[in-house]
Amino acid sequence: MARTTSKNNQAGVAPAPAPDPKGGDVKVDIEVEGEEKPDQVEKPEAVEAEVIEPDEVAKDAAEDDADDEAAERARVEAAIKAGEAAADEDFKSEADGLRAERDELAKKLAGVSDEIDAAKAEAAAATDRLSRLQADWDNYRRRMDRERAIERERACEGLVKDLLPAIDDLERAIAHASAAEENEVAKQLVDGVTAVHAKVVSVLEKQGAEVIDPAGDPFDPQDHQAVGRVEDAEAYDETVRDVYQKGYRLGGKVVRPAMVTVTYGGPKRPVESKEDEAKPEADAEAK
Repeated sequence: MARTTSKNNQAGVAPAPAPDPKGGDVKVDIEVEGEEKPDQVEKPEAVEAEVIEPDEVAKDAAEDDADDEAAERARVEAAIKAGEAAADEDFKSEADGLRAERDELAKKLAGVSDEIDAAKAEAAAATDRLSRLQADWDNYRRRMDRERAIERERACEGLVKDLLPAIDDLERAIAHASAAEENEVAKQLVDGVTAVHAKVVSVLEKQGAEVIDPAGDPFDPQDHQAVGRVEDAEAYDETVRDVYQKGYRLGGKVVRPAMVTVTYGGPKRPVESKEDEAKPEADAEAK
């Protein structure tokens, strides 16, 4: 209503008379052209006043609050993004540092692994060389032991060769004196010579000399010297029949072969198995 009144005043239209609240006659002022009314005072032009409704005020306030909240939310989101970006940069920098450290450690580990492998290979080679050297040393020691024993046994080879003719004479004397059984003096002489012969032979045996007396054994051309053949159908063929002169072996070497006679015309000697042939060799090594 206030806005309508203001507009009428601005148009220069006289306001309509207000109705009498008591219901009486309405008085209307009639203006006569050219007639001035001294008592009439010109009223100032009314200024239109805009009336703001409460709903609009609340709405504007809500919009301002929403704008403030949106601005605050935008600032918070910007701060969060900035923090996340800084965190990402820090994480990337730390990750790059860790990767570089890892690569450096990997290189060092690879170098150490190579050194360990090289050390293992060198240790294995040294162990193999040590095993071979130990085996060579054992073989050398056994060979030297055998050679020393052989040399020790052969050291008296010259003495044995010089004594053999004397031993042969003693054996002939014993055999000749044994034929005179009725002579008591000859019998005592045989006993004394036999004792001397036994002592001399025992001394030689202590020095490693071995008597070769192959009567009844198979003929072996390495140890025996055949001086004749005797036909014997009952004995195996190639068997030693008589021993004319005993042989001697020293340090595995035949110092003198035995002089023997060999039979022929008898059955063939059965072939010995390898086990039977190995037994005498094993017994000799044990001794």
